[in-house]
Amino acid sequence: MKFLILTVSMIMLTGCGSIISRTVPGQGNGHQYYPGVQWDMREGAWRYLTVLDLPLSLIVDTLLLPVDAKHGSYD
Repeated sequence: MKFLILTVSMIMLTGCGSIISRTVPGQGNGHQYYPGVQWDMREGAWRYLTVLDLPLSLIVDTLLLPVDAKHGSYD
């Protein structure tokens, strides 16, 4: 049971829009606020699954607003 919970948690964390939009080259759209939310709401085949990550991305992006204001482009 612990292994299943750990595996599911790892899979969910690898899909976090806030992390992907800031770290994976080409996934962010330049300097923007709430890039994780924008990444989750993009058009595509996985759109319906990434909407599940939307509440977490909203929280993380809100906490990272000061970082986004100073950081600049994520491209």
